[in-house]
Amino acid sequence: MNPDIISLGELLIEIMRTDLDIPHGMIGATYRGPFPSGAPAIFIDSAARMGKIFQLTTGFFGVIGNDEFGNCIIEKLQKDNVDISQIRVANGFTTGIAFNQYNTDGSRKFIFAKGAAGETSPEDIKEEYFKNIKNVHIMGSALSISNKSRDACYKAINLAKKNNPEVLISFDPNLRTEMLDLDKILKISMPILEETDILLPSHEEAEMLAETNGSKEACQKLIEMGPKVIVLKQKKEGCTIFTSDNLEGLKVEGFKATERDPTGAGDSFGGAFIVGYLVGWDLKKTARFANAVGALKVESFGPMPDTSYKDVVELMRKN
Repeated sequence: MNPDIISLGELLIEIMRTDLDIPHGMIGATYRGPFPSGAPAIFIDSAARMGKIFQLTTGFFGVIGNDEFGNCIIEKLQKDNVDISQIRVANGFTTGIAFNQYNTDGSRKFIFAKGAAGETSPEDIKEEYFKNIKNVHIMGSALSISNKSRDACYKAINLAKKNNPEVLISFDPNLRTEMLDLDKILKISMPILEETDILLPSHEEAEMLAETNGSKEACQKLIEMGPKVIVLKQKKEGCTIFTSDNLEGLKVEGFKATERDPTGAGDSFGGAFIVGYLVGWDLKKTARFANAVGALKVESFGPMPDTSYKDVVELMRKN
């Protein structure tokens, strides 16, 4: 299989506190899980579910351990029609695990056991898999988790460009200064940013990449750095789209949702946005579709929901 949309990077199992403000160190407190996770995997699962009706195919490069957690991830991706032929099982490693604590102020605290999640390497990235490629999506987390994962991302872009000079490169810079210093973030991101067609940052990420205060000013500066489209993700407020033809930004409102679990909403949004863009919708319709996917995600517990295209269309119809 040669998929239309490819992503790569960390495959994780997420295990979450069931109640707010419960420290990880509280003995005997309850967790819920396991849930398949990992930012690039959430993206590709969203793209697969939303793209199925348009016959868009998806594939993923990543590494899991030889354990039941890894099997859990594979089961979810396969169920949602992601090609898992390029996911490698690494004996001697456990599947990556993230323990997640939610707080009433909206913050989260993680305990992370990397395991096999950072083992994706350039050797895993096979050129023949890029034969009919339409989009490669890169996550900042896949750049930061290990040097070999970062080099795999760089190789994936090079092979995609080699096989299709018009390939769409999208980049979600989900990097945090509490994990890496700003100089390091900029160093590893710039080779991707230079090739990026669609950039999907948060307010903080836009300011960080542009080294500019103010999300609007940051997005305006980032447009000058190469991306054709910048989609500023604004959580429940929706998103704002910047292009060279609209430096003031096109605001697209979000949808009302009862939040149960915000984890993965931005990644789900990204998968939906890329699908809409690839099928030729205008930017406003694409963004509204992605906003609806994000809204439905926060109403579902676990990073990868079972939301269908039909569910999204129904939410959009009602609003």
